[in-house]
Amino acid sequence: MRLAIYPGSFDPLTNGHLSLIQRGLKMFDKLVVAIAYNPKKTPLFSVEERKALIRGAVGDDPRVETDDFQGLLVEYAKQRGINVVLRGLRAVSDFEFEFQLANMNRRLNSELETVFMMTGEDYFYISSNIVREVASLGGNVEGTVPPNVLEALRTKYSRK
Repeated sequence: MRLAIYPGSFDPLTNGHLSLIQRGLKMFDKLVVAIAYNPKKTPLFSVEERKALIRGAVGDDPRVETDDFQGLLVEYAKQRGINVVLRGLRAVSDFEFEFQLANMNRRLNSELETVFMMTGEDYFYISSNIVREVASLGGNVEGTVPPNVLEALRTKYSRK
């Protein structure tokens, strides 16, 4: 079975993320969408909320598993017995950072490979940060996130 980890914060899941998941499933038999805990960030959605949003967006597809991890991705991958990481690239600036990260990961675990996939042309400008900012200011983010995420953003920001 061809397995890959698609790590990220997914705070929130965007249509760009969803596109990458769908396209990744053409290459891999199963994807583990792994939510990384980052102590430097204050997330809008809890890990459990993000897992539920991902599951709601992908439906009942048994090829997609949601999980979370703390610490190094290489350790998580080793623990799960997975040696491929799927990463999306939106722009040249993403490549520089992702290239460094992939090489450091390979230095830490020579068995771990990174597969880069270009984000679809409809979504290259979308990031979770931009979506959160626009939504927090009352802007319309419809079309940038799955419908269940749009509803969750509206609910979250209507409380603030």
